[in-house]
Amino acid sequence: MAKSKTSRATYDFGGPIGAAAIVFGLPLLLYWFYFTCNDIYGCPAPVLLRLRTLSFSTLKSQIPWPHNGWRGFVTWEVTAWVLAYYLLSLLLYRLLPAQEVYGTKLRESERPLKYRFNAFYSTLAQLAACAVGTHLHGSSFVLWTFINENYLQILTANILLAYLLALFVYIRSFEVKAGNRDMRELARGGCTGNLVYDFFIGRELNPRITLPFIGEVDIKAWMEMRPGLTGWLLLDLAFVAKQHARYGRLSDSILVTALAQGYYVLEGQYAEAGLLGMMDITTDGLGFMLSFGDIVWVPFLYSTQCRYLSVHPVQLGRTGLVVVGLVFAAGLYIFRAANTQKKVFRRNPHDASVASLSSMPTKRGTRLLTDGWWGAARHVNYFGDWLLAVPFSLPTGIAGYMILPAGSAADAVKMMDGRELVPGVARGWGMLYTYFYVVYFASLLIHRERRDHAACADKYGEDWDKYTKIVKWRIVPGLY
Repeated sequence: MAKSKTSRATYDFGGPIGAAAIVFGLPLLLYWFYFTCNDIYGCPAPVLLRLRTLSFSTLKSQIPWPHNGWRGFVTWEVTAWVLAYYLLSLLLYRLLPAQEVYGTKLRESERPLKYRFNAFYSTLAQLAACAVGTHLHGSSFVLWTFINENYLQILTANILLAYLLALFVYIRSFEVKAGNRDMRELARGGCTGNLVYDFFIGRELNPRITLPFIGEVDIKAWMEMRPGLTGWLLLDLAFVAKQHARYGRLSDSILVTALAQGYYVLEGQYAEAGLLGMMDITTDGLGFMLSFGDIVWVPFLYSTQCRYLSVHPVQLGRTGLVVVGLVFAAGLYIFRAANTQKKVFRRNPHDASVASLSSMPTKRGTRLLTDGWWGAARHVNYFGDWLLAVPFSLPTGIAGYMILPAGSAADAVKMMDGRELVPGVARGWGMLYTYFYVVYFASLLIHRERRDHAACADKYGEDWDKYTKIVKWRIVPGLY
């Protein structure tokens, strides 16, 4: 981290240079993933394994490049349907039963904001409609075919929306007045004076808008758990339908991946109120980092494994399913047990389940757990969260495939259009796509722990130094 000379604020994410790299680089990375891991020639495109012959024209011939060039990246029709999806999510937000709770108090007004949570019911309603459509039309249900036929244009529409949303809240943040008379507040880390960095990290902490019929919407909280997470599920299901349409059957790998990711999404939405204690809500403003992360990065990167498996139907067998299930169960147990222990201790330290655990008093009048799960590591729940993500990639195995004309290989997987799929020289190289999420998520959790460590050091002072000497490990006991 480095100090900003203009405002003495603390830069994160590599400062303005890192922010610029993310703002302009991540959309290109997602395009690269889509184009070079495809169902035309392979994953990766064969020319990438022969760099001496690489040229843009050769690469375009092996990827789903639009026939009308750059203009094919976006269409008015697809963009309109994407916006209709967001409108539907807003309508369900207003119409369905909801839990209304108060968040933490704002710094200046000492009053909390009220939040409305019903993302779980919103997703269930959409999944129910999809179930009916799939029952009637099977894998040719119009939603699944629309997603698979217009993936590039849907991706582009969401990228553009993420930029526009970040720009909207950035400009609007300059309306925030001192004293917080309107219950609006600036994020501490988002007002450095550097345009690129502030646009990326977010200036306003909890921007809200009031829409006709919908009423007041907390944009950040709404974006965090609704269109992106539900969109992740819908993309997964579209890829499941794509595999069935292509092969006339479903592999155990795509089913277990879709089920694991679906559980992850639905459990998070069911516990949506837990957002109020997360750094995304309490500390970070709404900028490009969250707008892009919520509606582009999450649905389109996290569904990469199902997209891969829709083309390459890996069969895990009983042993593979057991391994994937055990890893997922271990992650779920650690994640739940650690978070439950902390929640119970905060609510009632005399509860029988935590009364015997040692803790350390602080000058703030609170106590820090130094025993149980939280004595093993300061963020052992992050380790559980990461373990939950590993089974998203494991079913893809040693990924990588080539697509050949009919009759090219005797042991190939036969596709319904006559082509054949074999690992070939691509074997292993596809892991750069299907395991990218696991590596990225590990780096995200490490970075998040570092940010939390800095915040706690500022909050607790010397007490935090004493605590870190007692609980030495950050995330993984004995390793990190």
